[in-house]
Amino acid sequence: MIHGLLWFPLLISFVLLTALGWLERRRQNLFREWAKDSELSKLDGSCAARLKEGVLIWSSFEAGTFQLQGEFQISKLELVELMALSSGEAPLTDESQGRCRLRLVGKGKEMDVPFTDADRARTWMKELMSKSRCDL
Repeated sequence: MIHGLLWFPLLISFVLLTALGWLERRRQNLFREWAKDSELSKLDGSCAARLKEGVLIWSSFEAGTFQLQGEFQISKLELVELMALSSGEAPLTDESQGRCRLRLVGKGKEMDVPFTDADRARTWMKELMSKSRCDL
């Protein structure tokens, strides 16, 4: 009986990991459907984002669906800044890594798109600026 009780935590952790894996697979499948036909898309721990038909939309994954967090029309984009996620208005240096946000500025409107990886955010920054120039 004691031998069986020693294996019980292992069984519980296996069931927990299986459930978490199923949830992540569901989230990725929903993202693939949501981002279909997008020019640019991303899914990470902070949010999902897509650029489709000149509109950047980002959402968070909650309760099995993507909940809209914001949208920005790329043709109105004037400036994209890479900002630190938690330190207010501090811009991120080129050497910085980790969590950050892209600040989109245009036509008197400012919006922040969160990222978990600064390198991916830098790539997005270049792509968004090139797309906004193409739309002009």
